[in-house]
Amino acid sequence: MQKRTLGKSDVQITPILMGTWQAGKKMWKGIEDADSIKTIRAAFEAGITTIDTAEVYGEGHSEQIVAEALSDVRDRVEYATKVFSNHLKYDQVITACDRSLKNLKTDYIDLYQIHWPSGAFNSETVPIEETMKALTFLKEQGKIRAIGVSNFSKTQLAEASKYGRIDSLQPPYSLFWRKIETDAMPYCIENNISILAYSSLAQGLLTGKFAADQRFDPEDNRAKNKLFQGENFKHAQQALEKLRPIADRHNSTLAQLALAWLIAQPQSNAIAGARYPKQATDNALAAELKLSADEIAEIDAIGRIVTDHLDDNPVMWNW
Repeated sequence: MQKRTLGKSDVQITPILMGTWQAGKKMWKGIEDADSIKTIRAAFEAGITTIDTAEVYGEGHSEQIVAEALSDVRDRVEYATKVFSNHLKYDQVITACDRSLKNLKTDYIDLYQIHWPSGAFNSETVPIEETMKALTFLKEQGKIRAIGVSNFSKTQLAEASKYGRIDSLQPPYSLFWRKIETDAMPYCIENNISILAYSSLAQGLLTGKFAADQRFDPEDNRAKNKLFQGENFKHAQQALEKLRPIADRHNSTLAQLALAWLIAQPQSNAIAGARYPKQATDNALAAELKLSADEIAEIDAIGRIVTDHLDDNPVMWNW
């Protein structure tokens, strides 16, 4: 898989990244460590070398599983992890980074990201200048190679950029969730900031595997995902039916089509999670799917069957 440069850094990433929220187990049902390890390894063997995790995914469990799967090939992979919104004071950032380094069994993190802006989830408000000072210090020490942010608006991204180089933004972004296109994307294009899209398959909705009567366990985070509820879910089913003929033309799956569309967008790369090895291998194949300009426009229009009916709230879940 041909790599891309992360922002203006010297980090090279794959356009499809392996997402490992599910490996942390918390807020997911039916996840087994052995499956997660095999799946992460399968992603690597299929050409996905950039792995995204976070300290909050199972309180470090996801990071530990990533290390279990890839420590022997550490020199051939890129680790991206995140510090949560309750650890954004200077000393907390340093401590959290050291904890993640230990969990990942490594002495450097390729991309270290602020997971949510200060104040999110009722966390204490910390000036972004203080957090960025800590991240810059970690970069100078060689403990991290690049700085990124996640779930930041354009305004928040621009403010953070005053205090250090930001090389990536990680927003929710998919064919069915496109808030970033009218907010931070123009800023990212102008400033050469890579977009690392999470929920790039709309938490599995874009795979087409969920029936119209799908019900989720209350402990599954998708039970609160707006896209799986009411009219939004009906619109998604309508859009998926229109996408199927395009996928068939390419002998691809709906998921591969959705990922190929996403990584064809400006500055955009796709984080795709997987429970099982075949899913990870299939995700990797999306990087080989080439869409024409007409097809990209056609897929774009189909996606709006869903997005034109969504409200302006940038958060995908009713938490």
